[in-house]
Amino acid sequence: MKGINISTSHDDLDIELIHSFVTNSYWAKNIPLSTLQKSIDNSLVFGAYANDGRQVGFARVISDKATFAYLSDVFVIEKYRGQGISKQLMENISSHPDLQGLRRFMLATSDAHGLYSQFGFTSVENPEKLMQVLTPGIYD
Repeated sequence: MKGINISTSHDDLDIELIHSFVTNSYWAKNIPLSTLQKSIDNSLVFGAYANDGRQVGFARVISDKATFAYLSDVFVIEKYRGQGISKQLMENISSHPDLQGLRRFMLATSDAHGLYSQFGFTSVENPEKLMQVLTPGIYD
């Protein structure tokens, strides 16, 4: 979409918009605002903004900026979907100087495999090697 600006400035973020979306998402249902704010404060952020300055999308990357990164909380608000904004976000993330030369860049998605595959993401070849500590319902 023409007229969308992508910014990595924390100062530009509409935290209320981000929280209203993420707290209703399948991946972070009911996340407290303070927890989300802390996660944003400690991440590389990408905000998508319409011509009028209103935020319409978001993504954040957790990374050591040398070997590993994890993409999280990617969304475009419903009114602006289907206009290429998520692709613009991913182009900006993929080309960001702090995210070059990483050994591993990961994400988890239930429904956007087509988008991420355009940027080189593939299914994990050996999922049996991956482990996690998962606390379902932690925000309930």
